[in-house]
Amino acid sequence: MDPNNGTMAENLLEDMMEITGQNLNTIEVDKHYKFIKQLGKGKYGQVTLVIHRQKGTPMALKLLPKTLTKRQNFLYEYCVALSLSSHPNIIGMFGIAFESPDHYGFLYEVALHQDLISIIKPTEGVPEPVAKVCTHQLVSALEFIHSRGLVYRDVKPENVLLFGPDCQRIKLTDFGLTRPRGTLLKLVSGVIPYTAPELSNTQNGEAVPIDFTLDAWAFGVLLFSLLTGYFPWEKTLSSDPFFDDFIVWQETGRDDQLAWHWKKLTLEAMDMLKQLMALNPCKRSPVNKALWYLQYPWRVDNWK
Repeated sequence: MDPNNGTMAENLLEDMMEITGQNLNTIEVDKHYKFIKQLGKGKYGQVTLVIHRQKGTPMALKLLPKTLTKRQNFLYEYCVALSLSSHPNIIGMFGIAFESPDHYGFLYEVALHQDLISIIKPTEGVPEPVAKVCTHQLVSALEFIHSRGLVYRDVKPENVLLFGPDCQRIKLTDFGLTRPRGTLLKLVSGVIPYTAPELSNTQNGEAVPIDFTLDAWAFGVLLFSLLTGYFPWEKTLSSDPFFDDFIVWQETGRDDQLAWHWKKLTLEAMDMLKQLMALNPCKRSPVNKALWYLQYPWRVDNWK
């Protein structure tokens, strides 16, 4: 697929959604799956560990209430996840989607080691070797998504599932926000640390065409959190003093006003983040630029 062609990605997804919708079975969930425990819960649905009653296979079941979920949105999320699931660092799908009287649902593989947020120690982060192992795998997953003409749009530790200790294998999950490149989007919720500044400034109702650079920005924020145990700021707005100091650094090169937790980072790590989180999306480096920095230390050893 042409990575520059979001239209092609959109057309392929529409075909998948039509076929899936035509073959969507209605079932009674309890008859087919035994509920074990809840794995996660969000605003629009929940994920539960279940076991297939006939085969005994453990699975993660995502259930979306029909009262909160449009059928097309459910089909879209499922088809995006299914189309990307062949990559080793993206959650594997069982190819099972259904509806019940009250829910839409689909099944995917279970991550028994929780998610990346569970191992980030506040004020510390994770060991540097772990951060670099994560980086290599996340770059691979995001490049794969981008090669399909899609923007992931939800890079954050909660969406990185662990399949082994010390991040030996990690996988991206949750593709409800993923959209084809070039899709016009407005800021639909509040500004958070991962929100790129070009979206933070669209609160007057204007829409912007999304690009892979949104993922590069969020990826930079995630790496900062891994290395320091902090967010670099709360909001990507000039009213946030930490972000305002970051703007000064980006525009003038002066880093003397940067918050103290940046002092944990080596010059190479700071340069990597400066490029991933360039204020101008046209100057933002692609996610794979982080691989070039793997050969350098990222954390200052004698930082106190």
